[in-house]
Amino acid sequence: MAIAARAWLASYDRTWLRGDVMAGITLAAYLLPAGIGDASLADLPPQAGLYACLFGGLVFWLFCSSRQTTVTITSAISLLIGATLGEMSGGDPARQATLAACTALMVAALAFAAYAARAGTLVNFFSETVLVGFKCGVALFLASTQLPKLFGFSGSHGDFWERMGHFLRGLGGTNPASLAIGVAALVLLLLGKGVLKNRPVALFVVLGGIVGARMFHLDQRGVALLGEVPRGLPMPALPHVSRADINALWPLAMACFVLAAVETTAIGRMFAAKYGYRLNATQEFLAIGASNLAAGLGSGFPVSGGMSQSLVNETAGARTPLSGLFAALIMLVVVVFFTGLLRYLPQPVLAAVVLVAVTGLVQVDALRHIWHFSRTEFAVAMAAVIGVLGSGLLNGVLLGVALSIVLLIHRAARPRVTEIGRVPGTSYFADLERHPENERVADVLVARNEGSLLFFNVDHVRDQLTALLHERTPAPRLLIFFMGSVPHVDLAGAELLADLRATLFEQGIEFRLAETHGAVREALRRLGSAHASSLAEAHQTVDDVLNRWRTTAPGRVN
Repeated sequence: MAIAARAWLASYDRTWLRGDVMAGITLAAYLLPAGIGDASLADLPPQAGLYACLFGGLVFWLFCSSRQTTVTITSAISLLIGATLGEMSGGDPARQATLAACTALMVAALAFAAYAARAGTLVNFFSETVLVGFKCGVALFLASTQLPKLFGFSGSHGDFWERMGHFLRGLGGTNPASLAIGVAALVLLLLGKGVLKNRPVALFVVLGGIVGARMFHLDQRGVALLGEVPRGLPMPALPHVSRADINALWPLAMACFVLAAVETTAIGRMFAAKYGYRLNATQEFLAIGASNLAAGLGSGFPVSGGMSQSLVNETAGARTPLSGLFAALIMLVVVVFFTGLLRYLPQPVLAAVVLVAVTGLVQVDALRHIWHFSRTEFAVAMAAVIGVLGSGLLNGVLLGVALSIVLLIHRAARPRVTEIGRVPGTSYFADLERHPENERVADVLVARNEGSLLFFNVDHVRDQLTALLHERTPAPRLLIFFMGSVPHVDLAGAELLADLRATLFEQGIEFRLAETHGAVREALRRLGSAHASSLAEAHQTVDDVLNRWRTTAPGRVN
């Protein structure tokens, strides 16, 4: 396994150390309350979130190729874990924790497999449009889980609509003390987010909540507190699960892996572009695998690169992944010595921390941009939102993957086929529909296909070419098919070209190819038919084909 840290440690500048240390301190202050809050989303005890951030952070820095990305538990994955494992665990907290740790190990296995297969480009197939919609749905679902805590009464299970219905019906049971402290925390966090960006405001709000709970005995006023958080570290161990449990966990593990892979590489690419270095997406799989392995063995649950945590890390001065190591070491000290203070944390304060943290999941600017760019893509984003709200997070992730694949197949299945004409005064041919000033050649139809010719789009291409031929009156004597934008043909694509030549020949129309790529010519030769082999000519521009046809066609003037 490649340890990426060797490369940047060999050229480490000591002047970077101060920035990495300060970033590590700031990051730890941000991770502590966020880790506790996200653990509650997964219906896990607070120490599970601390263990996941701690153990994942101790190894992620060794393997990641991004220099500012921070590994953590994320709201999306935490909520996915809680919503999916609730039924499997039957309400047993110990079994919930065991299944969550096993899920982290399975995510690690998937990440290691992706690394071994050098599958870094696969994350590009998860549409950004779908991801924006999915995150928006997650944020709304998350709000439905935290609002009851903020108002001081118990929540419910089910999808977004069921939870919101329960919340609205339960408003009469609001605890005034819980609501007051929750709203105060919410206001302070929002002010901090706007005025003191990327500062550990959440840490001070959490500390203030703890102090306030002890001073004013908030538990006696009906305010729910976090409760006891075990001190010390767990012994690394494999979770005790059955083979049936593992089989049932695979869909959840795959969904968590997809989210972790997409989020981590997206963050890494953002920083790589900003600071002028190259991100190795395949290497990020190794980092995801190693950190999830450590988190799973350490009684945690799946971890991923976190956008808000990484931005805090970068803004605080991180120059290398060492900042993540320093943050993990600080968390280690807290977990070993100071967890007793956390038992007084009010649940409404924790709910406020979570609600503010996930406001970044609703990307209004991105949704507005998608709306202006394409109504179709906006509809896809909204389908992802509705999928999450109506069918749950796991089904929402799977719907997102399915939508991404459907979009890809739809675009590949219906490549644009258009007529092209000669640009006046040149030998260059371009789109006639977009540039009507271009010139048609008498007795000739020149058409272009914008995409590969594959088994699932050959009928569409044939229909489009036939339609273009029928639009020409009188019928052309020559059809030139421009292949410069066709990088690949499969067996069905090669057979289409050969069949077009034979069919058009019977109609008195010649069919020739122009600017055919080498791989396509080789495919035509392998087909073994005379019609296909005659089409596999090299170095034929549209102008070359026209000149040769004028020379050889009967009845043409040279």
